[in-house]
Amino acid sequence: MLISQDWLTRLLRTSNASFSATSEEMDAGFVRVGFETEGYEHIAESTGAIVFGRVESFEELEGFKKPIRYCEVNVGDANGSGDLQHIICGARNFRQGDIVIVSLPGAVLPGGFEIAARKTYGKVSEGMMCSAAELGLASVQTAGIIALRGKEAEDSRIVIGEDARGFLGLDDTVFEVNVTPDRGYALSARGLARELAASFGLSFRDPATDPAAAALPTDLLAGLPSAGDASNLPAITVDPETKASRFGIRRVSGIDPTVESPYWMQRELLLAGQRPVNAATDVTNYVMFLLGQPMHAFDAGKITGDLHVHLATEGEKLTTLDDVERTLSGEDVVISDATGIQSMAGVMGGSTSEISAETTDVYFEAAHFDQITVARTSRRHKLSSEASRRFERGADPAAIEAALDFAVALLTRIAGGTVVPGVSIVGEVPAMPTIAMHTSAPGRMAGTIYPSGTTVGRLTEVGCKVTPTGERDANGAMAIEVVPPTWRPDLTMPAELVEEVLRLEGLDKIPSVIPTAPAGRGLTPRQKMRRAVGHALAWNGWFEILPSPFIPNDTFDVWGLDAGDPRRSAIRVLNPLESDAATIGTTLLPSMIDSLRRNITRGQKDLGLFGVEQVTLPTEASGTSPMPSTAGRPSDEEVAELLASLPDQPLHVAVIAAGDRELQGTWGPAQPYTAADAFEAVRIIARAAGVEFTLRNAEYLPWHPGRCAEVLVEVDGAEVVVGHAGELHPQVCERADLPKRTIAVELNLDGLPLEESFPRPVLSPFPALYQDVAVVVDETTPAADVEAALVSGAGELLEAIRLFDEYHAEALGEGKRSLTYSLRFRATDRTLTEDEASAAREAAVAAAAGKVGATLRT
Repeated sequence: MLISQDWLTRLLRTSNASFSATSEEMDAGFVRVGFETEGYEHIAESTGAIVFGRVESFEELEGFKKPIRYCEVNVGDANGSGDLQHIICGARNFRQGDIVIVSLPGAVLPGGFEIAARKTYGKVSEGMMCSAAELGLASVQTAGIIALRGKEAEDSRIVIGEDARGFLGLDDTVFEVNVTPDRGYALSARGLARELAASFGLSFRDPATDPAAAALPTDLLAGLPSAGDASNLPAITVDPETKASRFGIRRVSGIDPTVESPYWMQRELLLAGQRPVNAATDVTNYVMFLLGQPMHAFDAGKITGDLHVHLATEGEKLTTLDDVERTLSGEDVVISDATGIQSMAGVMGGSTSEISAETTDVYFEAAHFDQITVARTSRRHKLSSEASRRFERGADPAAIEAALDFAVALLTRIAGGTVVPGVSIVGEVPAMPTIAMHTSAPGRMAGTIYPSGTTVGRLTEVGCKVTPTGERDANGAMAIEVVPPTWRPDLTMPAELVEEVLRLEGLDKIPSVIPTAPAGRGLTPRQKMRRAVGHALAWNGWFEILPSPFIPNDTFDVWGLDAGDPRRSAIRVLNPLESDAATIGTTLLPSMIDSLRRNITRGQKDLGLFGVEQVTLPTEASGTSPMPSTAGRPSDEEVAELLASLPDQPLHVAVIAAGDRELQGTWGPAQPYTAADAFEAVRIIARAAGVEFTLRNAEYLPWHPGRCAEVLVEVDGAEVVVGHAGELHPQVCERADLPKRTIAVELNLDGLPLEESFPRPVLSPFPALYQDVAVVVDETTPAADVEAALVSGAGELLEAIRLFDEYHAEALGEGKRSLTYSLRFRATDRTLTEDEASAAREAAVAAAAGKVGATLRT
């Protein structure tokens, strides 16, 4: 909320005459009681002569695209000669004899706008008559210049030619205060002044109950007619289904429709970000900013019969004050007279009964509408107003009488007319709850000791009625019953009252004590494995991302999966963030592909990514969750039913890469990512997880059928497929706008056997012996099978094996290839001889011959 420092200061000085604070101190005061600000801004400085002037006469200039006046303005001795000042002005809202604000040549207005005598429209203009926007008082352009006349000019005791800065209040500061959704009362000068009073330790007078505390011009509210009989006002009917608790109206007759709001009112509205419109509308806005009670002004001459607050009929039309025709919902609350709908309750009035330049009779309406109903109407029509903002956050139902009194009194003082006796109000002020608590509760919650009387004092300060019950707890703390004020619907339980005390006492005064972590806890074995896998991939040059759980709806169609593929059994979100991505993924690959494509389109063409995240796999038991009663804790059976309704969410790790693994440089040519890098990523994960994987040729979309391996792990004596690795299918790459030969891996980490072990490394002090072996096998024989056969035959002396060459030649025979392995042999208790190593090598070759048909290459 935007509000001027001067307005808040005047409200506080009604009971604290000597109060004064700098802008920095007031900003700190807001923060001290839990209200952050977006900062504050001083009204931009104006230099030079800015004085009062009186329009003695003016001439209408003809022949221009817009109306122009050539004015003779009396500025007294401010111009050094006493002669009339000749000024060109395009505004139309001033008359002969009006007091205006004149910036004389040499003055500099906000924005570096220098005033000088210059020829324009065929005349020499010796200065400028200023608007509020030109003086830095408004962020939006106003309809005309500042013009004072009649009683306002007389009451201000203005002297022609004197400096006008003090009257204008150009030394003010505007604060932008962040108001949280639960504190609607703070969207008013009344609410913010109350908070500052608590922050600075000041007394506070509530303008809603004490009109003199509103800091209005002297005697402005004196002599207001009493409410009296409401028989001369329209009858009001409020339907229960609208949830409107109160509705009231008052009437003013015979006002002068040509009279503008006084400068002091326009100034407060402008600094609050509200553009002045006309006297009646400005009064409703001023009262709203003062008390926080939204109001609406109807042209009484356009209202026929009684008023009815009800739900709209689905499809009804209403043209609101912003000249937009809106189609109403059956859940919208409206205000109607005998001719039809006149207002969208709590949001915006209708154009048929708006205040016009001919309005002489005015109905002022103030009501208390349901927060949720107003919020839904506002969002349904994409129409947020100052009124709806306050109703959504909770207005004060007890402020309706005060708001109506302020409105009728202000309008009659500004525009004349008479207040029609009587006020018509339907509904009672809702009763606030009685909350029981002990005075020691805030101290116990904060872990500190507050002086005696702190709890009662602070709760009284925010408007609560506190009644001691006479009972005390074991520590001697008094039991109290607290009734929150009507403007605080957010106070419903002891914890919220405790928060108020802590907030006002200062959250910064609560001691910070770091809790001691309980002994014997730490990461679980599975959490350790997850962290180890992430670290291992990152240390090996892969970049981590956070895969989105939502995938495009047509992903599996693009991949060409069979209709019965289990990955198609995905959960659809009923209210998705994006309608095109309303599916919860059964695989991480769609999100990984999307991230890789996004990086490539931004120029990062050589990249390897990994992500560790859960996928969602529906089960036969999962479905719509039951809704247990909220009367008590769900039973064990209900808890079991709730858990059974949830889908499985195993943890997966996925890797994807495209482009070059090693860039071209002085060290040699570029090395592109290949399927071998996908298989190496699997081995990295295996080492980090402490398991052994077996790779086996497979066909599994979206991988390339000739360059895909399924990853197997032994679980309870049986081999289980836990993922796949290799190159993506060329068609998938093309449809996803990915480079050819893009590689990918996806493994189910929760499917891995988990044994937390701490193996003792076995180190041998004896030297190793290296021998190479080249075997010839069929092209279709996987290298992994050949390696496994060699390992099984070599025995315990084999320490490591590595494939380092693959050879193809006609001499090997059709459909044959040669694989060359390096074997490292070592014994833990002696130095091996060449004969022992050779014997182990020959045993390995024999095993490979028997298992995969390998022959020794000669």
